[in-house]
Amino acid sequence: MRRTAITGVGVVAPGGVTRDSFWETITAGKTSTRRITFFDASGFRSQIAAEADFDPIAAGLGEQETRRMDRYVQFAAVAGTEAMHDAGLLIEEEDRTESRFIDMSREKSISIVLEEVDRERVAVALGSAVGGTMLLEDGYVATSDRGKEWLVDPEYSPPFLYGGLIPSSLASEIAIKFRAHGPAVVISTGCTSGIDAIGYGHQMIQDGEADIVISGAAESPISPISMACFDPIKATSHRNDDPGHASRPFDRDRDGFVMGEGGAVLVLEDFDRAFERGTHIYAEVTGFASRGNAYHMTGLKPDAVEMTAAIEDAMRQGGTKPEDIDYINAHGSGTKQNDRHETAAYKNSLGEHAYNVSISSIKSMIGHSLGAIGAIEMAACALAIDRSTIPPTANWENRDPECDLDYTPNEARRRNVDVALSTASGFGGFQSAMILSRPPELMEVGA
Repeated sequence: MRRTAITGVGVVAPGGVTRDSFWETITAGKTSTRRITFFDASGFRSQIAAEADFDPIAAGLGEQETRRMDRYVQFAAVAGTEAMHDAGLLIEEEDRTESRFIDMSREKSISIVLEEVDRERVAVALGSAVGGTMLLEDGYVATSDRGKEWLVDPEYSPPFLYGGLIPSSLASEIAIKFRAHGPAVVISTGCTSGIDAIGYGHQMIQDGEADIVISGAAESPISPISMACFDPIKATSHRNDDPGHASRPFDRDRDGFVMGEGGAVLVLEDFDRAFERGTHIYAEVTGFASRGNAYHMTGLKPDAVEMTAAIEDAMRQGGTKPEDIDYINAHGSGTKQNDRHETAAYKNSLGEHAYNVSISSIKSMIGHSLGAIGAIEMAACALAIDRSTIPPTANWENRDPECDLDYTPNEARRRNVDVALSTASGFGGFQSAMILSRPPELMEVGA
């Protein structure tokens, strides 16, 4: 079976809108949560979020792209460009000559550098839980005169509102930008969308459907409609007077997650091809599995059977033993039931080794960006392996008796990481797990 290498990493996140600034933020234990500035949130139960200080023009997008793309698509485009450059797969922009459904004839196009790359073998697999909420909400506000008119006036509709309606615009925009002619899909499985999209890309490599997959996820849910959806079920923190310490996964006094935004793109590549061309390989995807609990839209069973099964399946695929795992990047949302559920899954699947492995949740620093966070967390795992550092769980102060593992409180650890496990849990009962490993070829050469 073909193997999957990660050869490029790109990140746009709160506290860091590049790969390196993101890594600096999470390894320093800096929190990027604050009171919402995007809109007046004074009427909401939760008035805090982790916002990205993102300027699309400064990040390299053109004015036409910025006007056409919703914010979450902009995140994917910028992170994708960084990841493709990182993988050594980009050259200078060239003029686009093809006409398309949306007229982009005057835009510039990024081209793949390697002449031997067949564009039919370059695929896109991206995730998003809620899609274009910002563009849709702005469009509704305009067409309804801020909700005053029951019959909306389409004359006031933004010209690219359709792109906000269909989540597939995420994959189509990125495929167009990088001229990827292979399969292009959007995975939407709630808060597991990011890890599931990378998993789908991994399976395309394994199955021979693609040689290169631009994979990851993006989300921009800090909008009134998204925040209003979580207020009634009390899933988000209402620690509005102390936003910097509001996200506190696994801590006894946690009271919900803090909304975030951002995106991450990983370039997945057939391992043999990547190794032969001598590009830098961050890690190898050695296992991916998902399960559904068929139980409740937001509830979790305390026995954690489905997450346990996903972890064990991912371990089986790569021949990973419990004692092989050096680091767990937890879903760690900061809700009471999720953190206990996840802790139980680690004990079930790893046995006594669960007490020896370093675990952390980067949501404590950059919030929970719904579908995007799984991809951002996989980027963190790849960097942890590559840079031999485990990011901490910020804001951990008081032990919960039901969360009694090592959650790497507050300070990063310099430690060799050969195998990293990441887990994700989503409303609807979705449970996913992925394992990244340092390839044995790189251990042999001391890379």
